[in-house]
Amino acid sequence: MSERRPHPLIPARKHAWRRAAASPAQPSPAEDTPAGTPEASAAVPTDEGGGNGGDGSMVHAALYRDGRRVSTPATLAETFRRLREDPDGMAWIGLHRPTQAELHALAAEFDLHDLAIEDALEAHQRPKLERYGDTLFVVLRAARYLDGPEEVDFGELHVFVGPDFVITVRHGAAPDLPSVRRRMESTPELLALGPEAVLYAILDAVVDGYAPVVAGVQTDIDEIETEVFGGDPEASRRIYELSREMVEFQRATRPLIGMLNGLMAGFAKYGTDDELQRYLRDVADHVTHTSERVDGFRQALADILAVNATLVTQQQNAEMRALAEAGFEQNEEIKKISSWAAILFAPTLVGTIYGMNFDDMPELHWAFGYPFAVLLMAVVCTSLYVIFKRRDWL
Repeated sequence: MSERRPHPLIPARKHAWRRAAASPAQPSPAEDTPAGTPEASAAVPTDEGGGNGGDGSMVHAALYRDGRRVSTPATLAETFRRLREDPDGMAWIGLHRPTQAELHALAAEFDLHDLAIEDALEAHQRPKLERYGDTLFVVLRAARYLDGPEEVDFGELHVFVGPDFVITVRHGAAPDLPSVRRRMESTPELLALGPEAVLYAILDAVVDGYAPVVAGVQTDIDEIETEVFGGDPEASRRIYELSREMVEFQRATRPLIGMLNGLMAGFAKYGTDDELQRYLRDVADHVTHTSERVDGFRQALADILAVNATLVTQQQNAEMRALAEAGFEQNEEIKKISSWAAILFAPTLVGTIYGMNFDDMPELHWAFGYPFAVLLMAVVCTSLYVIFKRRDWL
């Protein structure tokens, strides 16, 4: 049997179960699992995109040798057994929201660190790249743009990469791992490079998935600009929601730059294939470009929000000015009404007083009493009119 090729990105090691395989009397953890447990009976659907209708987890396992699929085990226990029997093989296991028992079975089989298993179970982790012994643990935040609600949906992917295995634990709809598997199987020369090539393909799929999101967000920003200058009252809410999504998007993309730089720093140390180095550098370039676009989106949204606030303030000022003008006009009308009411009140007052017909009232029997009363009314009305006219009340 040929000598096993070392892992370019990860130091080669020998599993504990590899040592145990020399002794047939010692069963592996998966083989020793009682019937009915998820480790012993989890069925493998056609790809990572479907479910088994059970507890919500799903498993897709395949064994590869020299870049070609050699078997598709139906259970995790069968996957472990076949990988032991093929020292030159590589296992690619995909799970969607696995149970704690399934992850613990994988941890026991591949010596996965407890902290990494805890992160994979809990999810809601930041993107990161960590090394536990000879196993890489990678957390990625995938994204997809939903045209209907016009929002960004984020998924989380945990990847364990060892010398002869790749385990993906997906939380959410993104990324499209079945397409990644089909792509790798259609290019066996790339898949033959081993687990690090699978890691590259997953990174590339996650980063490529950002492009439709960037395009969708750009369209949303263009629409928001139109709404803002059109005076749409819903624009502020939409700006706020999109700004929150861009914060999440930035948290998903920015750490990838450091992660890829860390991988590229190990090229010489681990003898990474030259072609794979070029592929990873290309992914790093795309991540940098996407991160810059996201930063630009955040700045653009901040500027739009400031412009929207200015326009809202201007609109409020215009409305206040219109209200003030309406109030001023109303005051002018009230002045006119009050002035004429005062002018008309004067003769009414005089006529009322002289109309009381008391016997002892003066001027009742005076010959000039009537002309005097009329003249008094005219003088009072004229005086009031002149006063109000000078004060611009009339």
